[in-house]
Amino acid sequence: MSGGGFHVHGPHDHAIEHATHGHHDGEGGGHGNDSSTNRIAMFTAILATVGALFAYMGGATQANAGLFKNNAALEKTAASNLWNYFQAKSTKQSLAELARDLAPADKKDKYGEKIDRYEKEKKEIQKDAEKLEVKAKEWDKSSDDQMHQHHRWAQATTVLQVSIALAAIALLTRKKWLELTMYGTAGLGIVIGILALFHI
Repeated sequence: MSGGGFHVHGPHDHAIEHATHGHHDGEGGGHGNDSSTNRIAMFTAILATVGALFAYMGGATQANAGLFKNNAALEKTAASNLWNYFQAKSTKQSLAELARDLAPADKKDKYGEKIDRYEKEKKEIQKDAEKLEVKAKEWDKSSDDQMHQHHRWAQATTVLQVSIALAAIALLTRKKWLELTMYGTAGLGIVIGILALFHI
């Protein structure tokens, strides 16, 4: 799925051209084969279109996953900064408590006010830091969900590519079982695409 592309034109076009020439040269053996060739060619064109949409969705979900992971990292960094700030306030509070314990009685109230202020500021900082940590976890979960969906789209695209390859072989060999396998594989690819659509 490199580059988000969905390349099917090579083998498919060659197979149709070969099958069409074979029919006109007397190798096809009647309208039944011509009808089968047209049906497979049309089916393959539809698969290519659906596969291109799947590939696009796979690329979009991968980009979203990266963006969400980046948002999570930013929230974690901001939370870490707040926790460092919290630690600085704790250190100041500890020093103020030590100063209060060593200060004469008439100055104890002054340090007591500082201690109360630091305690209040610490609670506010802690609250904000915890909110940021919750947001970071939410972004991480969203990123994981998008990556899971990306893998589903990639699986669906790959299965459709296999189906298109089977269609090319079916056109060349005229084997009915290959044609049926092509339809079954395409159906599996569509089912996986539906799972991706519903985030399953």
